[in-house]
Amino acid sequence: MRKLCGMYFGLALFLGVAADSSRAQFKNGSQATELNLPRLSQRAQVMQRVGLTDITVIYHAPLAGGRDLFGKVVPYGKVWRAGANENTTISFTDDVSVEGHPLPAGTYGLHTIPNADEWTIIFSKNSTSWGSFSYDEKEDALRVNVKPSTAENRDSLAYTFDDIKPESTAVTLRWGKVAVPFHVSVDVNAITERSIQNQLRNVGGFTWAGYDEAGNWSLDSNYKLDEGLKWEDTSIQNEERFDNLETKSRILDAMGKKQEAADTLKKGLEQANAIQLYVYARGLQRQKQQDRAFELYRQDAKKYPNHWITHVGTARIASASGNFDEAVKEMKIAVAGTQGAQQTALQGLQKRLEAKDDINK
Repeated sequence: MRKLCGMYFGLALFLGVAADSSRAQFKNGSQATELNLPRLSQRAQVMQRVGLTDITVIYHAPLAGGRDLFGKVVPYGKVWRAGANENTTISFTDDVSVEGHPLPAGTYGLHTIPNADEWTIIFSKNSTSWGSFSYDEKEDALRVNVKPSTAENRDSLAYTFDDIKPESTAVTLRWGKVAVPFHVSVDVNAITERSIQNQLRNVGGFTWAGYDEAGNWSLDSNYKLDEGLKWEDTSIQNEERFDNLETKSRILDAMGKKQEAADTLKKGLEQANAIQLYVYARGLQRQKQQDRAFELYRQDAKKYPNHWITHVGTARIASASGNFDEAVKEMKIAVAGTQGAQQTALQGLQKRLEAKDDINK
């Protein structure tokens, strides 16, 4: 009796599935009801992160097998599951916009209505059904219309992520010679800010570094600099360091508070160690501020005369003035104080100096 029921169930699914262009389990069209067996339309999963938001599509991929697909196997004007077997699903870990329309975070059943010149993409609140057989328009969370395009032939249906940008991507259904993209965009800054606020309530909020990273993100994103400044002040309260004072100075500068920025930077440089002073000076050199960089190299040598990196800074000053003998002497001292890859890099600079090649260029 169980076998007979299974045959009827398989036959019913075959009749429906054939019309819905997916493949059944067995060649005679029946479906396995008792066992987990390989399927002709195999399960696939693809994921793309946009900012902090994960977009995941889970689907079963039917094979074209030489069939004329759209308008034939997949009828125009009718709801289609956009895959095979169970619902194709798409998940968003945060609120998104699809083709400019808002869609809350969650998992949705993905359906389509294909037509020759335009497709309707449907996001259903029901994501646990078989195919589109029980699809109910009343459960729609969103519908958008998009344009299909001609693409390289694919025998196996697939979803890809294309045109990936910092705040958006195109999710593209590809089967046969048809590609159907729909664009998903994310408010990355707002989501990141909320995430930072939550993270700072955990272990990241008990050190100077977590708040400093938050301030750096605000500055890099040019987003809510007032909030970034508050984060940086909290970092400094937790532990005042060159790192967070330097970040605060850049935030203040971006806010147009030039004098306050300069005062904060000066305070930070007074706390910098030998390597921090050198690295900051090298950054100034790359910004074509060589005179200011050389001032810091001299400050570094005065504060930390026995540190190997101060001799690199002194060598750079000598190299710029054409005093290569002095530069070589300083670089040799630096080389002697290092090892491994660091030493190898400095030996390369030493060879350039010995060849009277200015290492500042």
